[in-house]
Amino acid sequence: MADIIRMPRMSDTMQEGNIVSWLKKEGDAVETGDTLAEVETDKATMELDSSADGILLHIAVKEGPVPIDGVIAIIGKKGEDWKAALQAAENGAAPAPAPAQSAPPPAISQTPAPSPAAPAVQEEDKRVKASPLARSLARETGVDISSVTGSGDQGRIVKRDVEALISTPQAAPAPATTPAPATTPAFSFMAGGDNFEEKPVSQMRKTIARRLGESKFSAPHFYLTIELNMEKATKLRERLNEVAPVKISFNDLVIKAAAAALRQHPAVNSSWLGDKIRYNKDINVGVAVAVEDGLLVPVIRYADMKSLSQINTEVKTLAGKAKERKLSTEEMTGNTFTISNLGMFGIEEFTAIINPPDACILAVGGIIEKPIVKDGQIVVGHMMRVTLSCDHRVVDGATGAQFLQTFKAILEDPIRLLV
Repeated sequence: MADIIRMPRMSDTMQEGNIVSWLKKEGDAVETGDTLAEVETDKATMELDSSADGILLHIAVKEGPVPIDGVIAIIGKKGEDWKAALQAAENGAAPAPAPAQSAPPPAISQTPAPSPAAPAVQEEDKRVKASPLARSLARETGVDISSVTGSGDQGRIVKRDVEALISTPQAAPAPATTPAPATTPAFSFMAGGDNFEEKPVSQMRKTIARRLGESKFSAPHFYLTIELNMEKATKLRERLNEVAPVKISFNDLVIKAAAAALRQHPAVNSSWLGDKIRYNKDINVGVAVAVEDGLLVPVIRYADMKSLSQINTEVKTLAGKAKERKLSTEEMTGNTFTISNLGMFGIEEFTAIINPPDACILAVGGIIEKPIVKDGQIVVGHMMRVTLSCDHRVVDGATGAQFLQTFKAILEDPIRLLV
């Protein structure tokens, strides 16, 4: 009997996977562990490995989204009747049949090429070495991926190669045909014309929309804002960077201070589980990182036990992996508290949506020089505003306020971080 290959759950929050490209074609011999396809999940682009030996008899979904447990391929013996196996899978499986998932991709992909699915399948069959981002960009811009010269490892085509081809006049004639008058875009917009661009929603963006929508509209949020004087923290950072093996950032100080405050206020380091509240004993701080298509939250585990240098190194490593979409599931799960810092963008104050399963998230603004009163005199202060978003089912106003008081006291006298 042929083996049915289904879409696996590749992350804890994944509900569907988006097939980006196939590395094997129908008729190829495959062994257990061979990479069949590249799949975009809500958090990363990952390789889908074969769980069976035999011949790849049928690819059910050439490209596009597939729900968890949806049929994506059939592997069996040469000449075996894969249609019977597919029919049996459809009759016995609860998920929607996979063939129904294979029809929409041409409309979803928004590819300018006029021909339907067959040329796309032929293109995949060429097995051109290209990264998922390069393939996606090529589809969106109508570039034949096989015409691109790769500059990556072993000639692999990467995103910059496609961008370079698009930027040349031969590869991108479309801009020359775009209406030139400056008034056209405004007129078309006001008249409801066709001067717009649409892109399919990525798995990451779908998950962000779903999870944050659920958080915002199921968890009763309330917000507490406090202002801190970062004068001593600024001076301490300067002194530390004279001797530290790495350059300590203000964000490192914020993470360490938050972790220390959480140790004193365990109610903030908690989670709502419906019929019970979980008070986490470990302090694992999620750090929001902006990436090309959304937001990822790598986790600094046991943050209260780590030095500033250790936190700095780990944040840099995880942020780099996040931007390359190479974070593992373990590196993105287990958070008990989250920090979102937009201070580097000149944002003075903002509110953030709680990152489930946490009960709180801390939104950190930039350090602003402003006049303050100190010892009866007006002086220049280095002030920073932070806002704590709280799930009122778990954290009450007084509890959140006490946490912020402790957090403020630590950063305004940061020598405590070194004790």
